[in-house]
Amino acid sequence: MRMSASRCGGITEWVRVAALAAAHNLDVSAHCAPHVHLDAALATPNVRHLEWFHDHVRIESLLFDGAAAATGGLLRPDPAAVGHGLTFKEADAQRYRT
Repeated sequence: MRMSASRCGGITEWVRVAALAAAHNLDVSAHCAPHVHLDAALATPNVRHLEWFHDHVRIESLLFDGAAAATGGLLRPDPAAVGHGLTFKEADAQRYRT
């Protein structure tokens, strides 16, 4: 089952949906926005994988500080970061405002 915290109501709903899936012996996959999902996926026992779309990674790295680097096929969150560890780059995003 593919799910996205950005489309299902946030991390709290992600946890609820993952628990419901687990009750039915289903795995879940973090769909889109891999850096937003990293910590939630690590805390979800029935997560199958974190989808890695390069266009999403590029946008997240462009607009947020704190995006984890994939090294050798592994992602590791920053244990010192608060929450998902992302900080919006207001100045960098300014040029895309309409």
